[in-house]
Amino acid sequence: MKFARLISALLLLTLTACRAHMIAIRLVNTSAQPISTIVVDYPSATFGKDKLAPAETFSSTVKITDSGPLKIQFTDARGSIHTYTGLPLRPNEEGSIEIKLDQGSATVNRF
Repeated sequence: MKFARLISALLLLTLTACRAHMIAIRLVNTSAQPISTIVVDYPSATFGKDKLAPAETFSSTVKITDSGPLKIQFTDARGSIHTYTGLPLRPNEEGSIEIKLDQGSATVNRF
């Protein structure tokens, strides 16, 4: 009986103590033309997407381990490079961020 309680307590501790703090970042092309060379830079790491077709989405889940701004760079259909800097991030944040891209700008919403 004592052994069963110990096992139950260890299991409960394991389930409650191991929680990964993650942010889901979703890229959405809201324009009628493709967007390419998309780079999402967040504190301590970066991810990218080669191309997003019109109305296409792409998601990536990330762990924020340092403080700093979210930065986005992308290339429009004409070959012009656009950048966005803002939205401060801190370690262990959770939730989701949606980045809507069109041919000239990025709109960022945190949920």
